Amino acid sequence: MLNSFFDLARPMLFALSPEDAHELTLRSLEMGLYPRPSAPDDPSLAVDLWGLKFANPIGIAAGFDKDARVVDAMLGLGCGFAEAGTTTPLAQPGNPRPRVFRLVADRAVINRLGFNNAGHRAALERLARRTRRGILAVNLGANKDASDRTADYVKGIETFYDAASLFTINISSPNTPGLRDLQAPAALDELLGRVMSAREALVRSGKPRRPIVVKLAPDIAEADIAPIAERILAHAVDGIAVSNTTLARDGLIDANAREAGGLSGRPLFHRATVMLARVREATAGQIPLIGIGGIDSGEAALAKIEAGATLLQLYTGLIYEGPGLIARIKDYLASAARRAGAKSISTLVGTRSREWASKPLA
Repeated sequence: MLNSFFDLARPMLFALSPEDAHELTLRSLEMGLYPRPSAPDDPSLAVDLWGLKFANPIGIAAGFDKDARVVDAMLGLGCGFAEAGTTTPLAQPGNPRPRVFRLVADRAVINRLGFNNAGHRAALERLARRTRRGILAVNLGANKDASDRTADYVKGIETFYDAASLFTINISSPNTPGLRDLQAPAALDELLGRVMSAREALVRSGKPRRPIVVKLAPDIAEADIAPIAERILAHAVDGIAVSNTTLARDGLIDANAREAGGLSGRPLFHRATVMLARVREATAGQIPLIGIGGIDSGEAALAKIEAGATLLQLYTGLIYEGPGLIARIKDYLASAARRAGAKSISTLVGTRSREWASKPLA
């Protein structure tokens, strides 16, 4: 029934510009117009991580709900966790339109949104009105014109500490000039030092220890992976998300491939999964990873887990496959666990990471 509904709605959504279609989707979710799962998740999908109990490993990636408008709806769709953001201290409009482009022939999207969002205050006010319990990640960014971008991340930790279950430090968007420079080991060292110190101050004041995840780009040079991983481990960061969108354009056929911005969707899958596995190998499996990029099937989701991901996030796949994709992935992963004779899908994490890490990026 859900798939039939999406099949009917898709021509209307694709007749709209990508941003208008996205806004219509958000408004529908705000009104509660979405299907609820008919049964509890299979126990094999449960993930215990960072002191949090995820009913399943699937979340919707940052960018879908920049202003925390539909956090409860994401959980209601059957996700194991939700993510709000990327949010910046001050509201900013982002880049001029048009800034989102479908690549239908490639099952992909290019965006150059530029952290458009309504700012911390608006997101925090919405989160204060939540009615549903569930795991929430808040994705933090820096304002484009900030004189001290690290201070923007610290402010995000302090602002959302009571509302979030965990945080994602987004230093990997290609659409804010200079942001990816924060991935360089020296800059990353300063950033993580200040962010982790801010958390420790909150913990000393009596607050719980919220996990902090760093989100990396898929375009990091191979020689930089080890030093970046070393700094992340040195600061005892709780997790790494791999990856954000890519600037690569390998093998695309759609006319929109020439547009500037970050590429997401099916063409990103291979590069992002190889990078995921390389980060897993560089960290010797000492830190949990969130696998993102090109997940549009159960097979793709399982490959991410085997490459090293404990949790998964998807977004562009939903544009082309519809919300029924979430249930299909969960069914496939539960079946995969049964085929492997495993009580938990977590048993399969990293079982093929060395194989994936050895593949070329393109």
